[in-house]
Amino acid sequence: MAKTRINISLERDQAERIRQHAERAGMDVSAYLVHATTRQMTESDAIEEQFAEVDALIARAERAADRLSAEPAPELKEQERREVEEALELAHGRERHSRLPGHAG
Repeated sequence: MAKTRINISLERDQAERIRQHAERAGMDVSAYLVHATTRQMTESDAIEEQFAEVDALIARAERAADRLSAEPAPELKEQERREVEEALELAHGRERHSRLPGHAG
């Protein structure tokens, strides 16, 4: 397989750190950068795959929200407001909930 050259620009101190790490790993700089980059790409691919379903769910929710009416939501009844507050406390914990606008911290 033919190799391709990629030129990168970086600060002198970054280049020196990379050279030092490559040397400690017993590799030349090119092999070290390819190894590090390949490892990072594998990790990123795994993360993207793991969260693909969640990302799709968020995208569907955002599309659905875009279709909702821009009319203001009706005022909640007192019982509904308490239920929402309890749900927020359950989801985020009391510390975050206490910082919500309109609530004493």
